[in-house]
Amino acid sequence: MTTVPPTRDLAAIRIWLLVVAGLIALMVLVGGATRLTESGLSIVEWKPVTGTMPPLSEQAWTEAFEAYKTIPQYRQMNAGMTLHEFKTIFWWEWSHRLLGRVIGMVYLLPFLWFLWRGAVSGPLGRRLWLIFGLGALQGAVGWWMVASGLTERTEVAPVRLATHLSLALLIYASIVWTLRRLKPREEAEAPARLRLTAWVLVGVTFVQLYLGALVAGLRAGLVYNTWPEIDGGLIPKAANLWIQSPWWINLFENDLTVQFMHRMTAYTLLALAAWHAFDVMRAGAGRAVVRGAHRLLAAILVQAVLGILTLLALVPISLALLHQGTAIIVLTFAVLQAERMSPRRVAAVAVPQAAVTAGQAG
Repeated sequence: MTTVPPTRDLAAIRIWLLVVAGLIALMVLVGGATRLTESGLSIVEWKPVTGTMPPLSEQAWTEAFEAYKTIPQYRQMNAGMTLHEFKTIFWWEWSHRLLGRVIGMVYLLPFLWFLWRGAVSGPLGRRLWLIFGLGALQGAVGWWMVASGLTERTEVAPVRLATHLSLALLIYASIVWTLRRLKPREEAEAPARLRLTAWVLVGVTFVQLYLGALVAGLRAGLVYNTWPEIDGGLIPKAANLWIQSPWWINLFENDLTVQFMHRMTAYTLLALAAWHAFDVMRAGAGRAVVRGAHRLLAAILVQAVLGILTLLALVPISLALLHQGTAIIVLTFAVLQAERMSPRRVAAVAVPQAAVTAGQAG
């Protein structure tokens, strides 16, 4: 059930959530650039409050640089780096952390205002509190990720990176879902199998995003740069896929296995989206459902092509960020399609019929 806020607050809540969703999407892209520029470990302390300010004097810059020199990444990868070079990677990571703080404030302050006004309550209020809790958890997960690269590794642990990204996208998807729930629409007439397929597409999309983050964390896009073959064939030799022990560690730390899973999941996602687009037309689903399925299929197809080009070009930053940005679009379309086909019951405040008519196209 969705509790609709009073009409005077509804537009403000939508704008607020739309801004937060946009900031999270930007945060994901900045995080991707931070990883691609090897900047994520340039700040070796977690200072939620005082860390908001960057170094403001030459002495402060020197102290920050000396702290960076104590970690393995500097000793093994960046020994001899100048202070000017350090500032470049520092600014990427500082911007990433600052944006996280900005998102927290942009979410919390209006949320408290709407709570004070009594504009959010019931199921909507609980969902917004849950999103806030996930956001707070994301800050802790971010430091948990960074901490994995400060003592023994020269980069963050791929599993922690994938967890950090997946949680960010879960928060993003939750906001997109909530936004769509606040937009009036008629119930979509569709068989249960179409709704199930829409939800499976959301699930497979999240699996693919997680695997993509593992590929990024392992730098697995810099190896096996051929397509459609990988490691000399369409399907690699089993001995190479399961070379590490215990066997399950290959699912997270074997470059070949992770990249192969990423490819196979991409093919699965594309085939499932194509089937869904065909099935909604065959079932005579509503225009909005058919259009949503076609948009999702088109986005996945573009994403697959970008993934191939990124791999063949040895992961240039521009293509890699475009690939990551398109992944956010795919997730958005998948969530919107699932919501469009999910039943809803609206309580509390009636929405004018004109608003319902305007929302039918979505």
